[in-house]
Amino acid sequence: NCKLMVMISVAEAKRKIIENCPAPKIIQVPLAGAGGFVLAENLFAPMDAPHYNQSAMDGYAFAYNDWDRKSGLDVIGEVQAGNTFKAGIKPMQALRIFTGAAVPPSADTVVIQENVQREDNVIFIKDPNLLKGNNVRIAGSQTKKADLVLQKGHLLTPASIALLAGLGISYVHVFSLPSVSIIATGKELLKHGECLVEGKIYESNSFGLNAVLHQMGIFPSSIQIVDDNETEICRAINNQLHVDILLITGGVSVGDYDFVIAALKKCAVKTIFHKVKQKPGKPLFFGTCNQSLVFGLPGNPASVLTCFYEYVAEAIKCYTQNQFFNISWMPLSKSFSKKAGLTFFLKGKIFHNKIEILDSQESYKMNSFALADGIIELEEPKEKFEQNEMVRVRVFV
Repeated sequence: NCKLMVMISVAEAKRKIIENCPAPKIIQVPLAGAGGFVLAENLFAPMDAPHYNQSAMDGYAFAYNDWDRKSGLDVIGEVQAGNTFKAGIKPMQALRIFTGAAVPPSADTVVIQENVQREDNVIFIKDPNLLKGNNVRIAGSQTKKADLVLQKGHLLTPASIALLAGLGISYVHVFSLPSVSIIATGKELLKHGECLVEGKIYESNSFGLNAVLHQMGIFPSSIQIVDDNETEICRAINNQLHVDILLITGGVSVGDYDFVIAALKKCAVKTIFHKVKQKPGKPLFFGTCNQSLVFGLPGNPASVLTCFYEYVAEAIKCYTQNQFFNISWMPLSKSFSKKAGLTFFLKGKIFHNKIEILDSQESYKMNSFALADGIIELEEPKEKFEQNEMVRVRVFV
């Protein structure tokens, strides 16, 4: 009971994390590398787009009102995309034109080449439905100069990047990604390539964290594996307290060889909370040191990733202003019972617009997590969840 008293709720833990996040930083980046960032400024068009009247098709340009609807038009030249035709087009004349080419000021309509009969340098238009202005992209028809193109807070997608590139915008101001380091602790951990021996396991937590960070466009500054030794852990922590977010896995519980909490104290990391009323991930630690946020994640791999999706991703959002792993509400495929007093985070699979709780929910098992589409949150006070009851799901696919 005493231990339960010091634990805080999931909602309170998330609130405390957000309260301790610094204001987002704004940086200028080249447009070519801006995909996935969130705009930190309103962007206005520096020009009309298109910035000249443009042919939308391969065909012939002419002045519609100067054509008598039955006579042939004299073809006086041609213009391809990238070139211009300087001479004017007189009544009953036409210009061979290609897609994207500038339509001369004296022309206003393009007839497509399939609807023309050409005899030497004369064309006869065979399109009874042709109207004035057909097949011409008018200057400014996409965007007019000084128009608001994209608003602050817009996530820069590939299409956004292409739009801005077409307007000649080379640099943008965006919210910066945080710098992140990972320290995996444990005497039992083997690096990949080392020989497997009794009592040892291959380290996997840093691989999962590294992969999910990559998904968010973040490349960790440092990844270390450290023995269960307070001095070594302390040294590793001190070396990484310059980053925005430090992730430490293992050693945050109350065992004889759980040295991370003691090491954090020695490194002057201020404890904001330690232990949350949840399963898995009860021993979760969160603290701060100057501008660094420090997360002590439990050692079991399913707990590590669950705590990342539920807590660390929320902190990263404070920096990037980008919501990763959105929340959805879905009906449960089957009823489920749990004990009251803990929030349960369960791996789930989406089938036919319902969420199914997978088998193998224990925190050391990753086989169910590997197949999961999201994490189901079953709130703390409730014990019984009925089939088709709507539940909160953090979707990560």
